[in-house]
Amino acid sequence: MIPINLPQYDINLGGTKDNPTIFDILRHRFVALTPEEWVRQHFVHYLVDHLHYPAPLMANEVKLSVGNKKLRADTVLYDRTLRPRMIIEYKAPNIKITRKVFDQILAYNTLLHVEYLVVSNGLSTYCMQTNANDNTTKFRDSIPEYKEL
Repeated sequence: MIPINLPQYDINLGGTKDNPTIFDILRHRFVALTPEEWVRQHFVHYLVDHLHYPAPLMANEVKLSVGNKKLRADTVLYDRTLRPRMIIEYKAPNIKITRKVFDQILAYNTLLHVEYLVVSNGLSTYCMQTNANDNTTKFRDSIPEYKEL
């Protein structure tokens, strides 16, 4: 896989040469190993192992809907009352983070109303903090540790 700017972890690969898989600790199963999934699994482990996010309060592939339109948030972090707190959107390392990606995660936030939005392709990562009181969003220098949320 492509080298990325996230810490390594003890990767659990499976499948076959033609259909490789990677173990997802949040879904508790092997999933297809795509470049985007490579980023997702590294990022989830970074959040859990380095920023101390509780894995039981995170979910991958969260289904959302707006009318008849079906959407899917890549990862959602919940607080201990199961209120969404952060949405994370992943792209493959070869996909540039553009305004379209930010628009995508902002659309998800019209449904979930979280305080933190994160976008990463494994090479570049952006964290935004929203303020519901004045409807503003600002970029942060880093992703907060779980205890800071």
